[in-house]
Amino acid sequence: MTEDLSFRRKPLTPEQRQARDAARRIEAEKAMRDHEAAQKAFYENRERLRSERLAREAAAAKA
Repeated sequence: MTEDLSFRRKPLTPEQRQARDAARRIEAEKAMRDHEAAQKAFYENRERLRSERLAREAAAAKA
């Protein structure tokens, strides 16, 4: 039984590993910023809609 080792990757040099890690770190930080911005937008929109609903309910209660 012969084993096909053609799928193995070459080992990375320390410089390549540092570059890869730096790129991953930058990508992760960007993803976190995007996630936080999306969360902030979601909660701001939710609060806006809530205040509009409360205003409509108050107006309906007066009428």
